[in-house]
Amino acid sequence: MTLPTLIRRQPLRRTAFKRNTKPLARLELSLTEAKPKGVRVRKCSNCGTSFQQQRMGQQVCGPACAQSFARRIGEQQERKADRERKQQLKTRSEHLADAQAAFNAYIRARDAHLPCISCGRYHTGAYDAGHYRSVGAQPALRFHEDNTHRQCVPCNQHKSGNAVEYRLGLIARIGAERVAFLELEHPPAKYTIEDAQRIKAEYRAKLKQLKETA
Repeated sequence: MTLPTLIRRQPLRRTAFKRNTKPLARLELSLTEAKPKGVRVRKCSNCGTSFQQQRMGQQVCGPACAQSFARRIGEQQERKADRERKQQLKTRSEHLADAQAAFNAYIRARDAHLPCISCGRYHTGAYDAGHYRSVGAQPALRFHEDNTHRQCVPCNQHKSGNAVEYRLGLIARIGAERVAFLELEHPPAKYTIEDAQRIKAEYRAKLKQLKETA
């Protein structure tokens, strides 16, 4: 009978233990910087300074700011109500004038880098949004972008639109086919208040987008 062979174990080697104090330091720092549980810090809606909320939904840092903030909100609501009342009292003509102003502002901004459609000049004077077919002659083209271009005040107002030169400039800019469409007889347009409000909103949005991408 043979005896089992004994396995000789290697002696354990001691290694130096290095204590890593960095995680503990970070933990201590985080504990000192930690905010009390349940405390929220936000900016005062009135003065902009930071404060600790004492209750949910608190927007201001103290009584003085609360009074000032409430007064400001009340004034804003009153101005909004005044605007709504004025909008309700506006006539269709006034709504159309607002829509025309928004449309014209977009046209001038769209063509800001271009010369006058009629005389081809660049100058520092005032510009209008000049119509090729007038609003009176073709109401359906009143808000048509091909029919309206940046035009200097002398051509638009002092030369009655300078129509002959306008046509030549228009053909060069948009092509004879699109000009021919404008020269057709179009069914008369009857814009409602809702139409005017929609056009105003549309061209205000287009002008804003144009300025953002410029």
